[in-house]
Amino acid sequence: MSAFKGGGGKAGKRGRQAGSSQLSRSQRAGVTFPVGRIARFLKQGGYTKRVGAGAPVYMAAVLEYIVAEVLELAGNAAKDNKKNRIVPRFIQLAVRNDDELNTFLGRP
Repeated sequence: MSAFKGGGGKAGKRGRQAGSSQLSRSQRAGVTFPVGRIARFLKQGGYTKRVGAGAPVYMAAVLEYIVAEVLELAGNAAKDNKKNRIVPRFIQLAVRNDDELNTFLGRP
């Protein structure tokens, strides 16, 4: 028997399977925002010593939802002003006219 062959163990069973493709954490979570980048920023930010695996996924989902909400309202504001392009003024109008976003993003 050769010295290089294992004795019937689980050799070669770990890791990725041969035919599977790589999936990013954003693709696995079903979000568009970059989960890996948010995880890196959380780790480098010095907020805490340890960052759980679910924290950047949750944060990416929340950020994606807030951005989608603001963009939808800003798009409506642009359409009301007969414009095709969202400019910063429309974002401000959208946030200030929405009660929840105004309190969330408002000045103290």
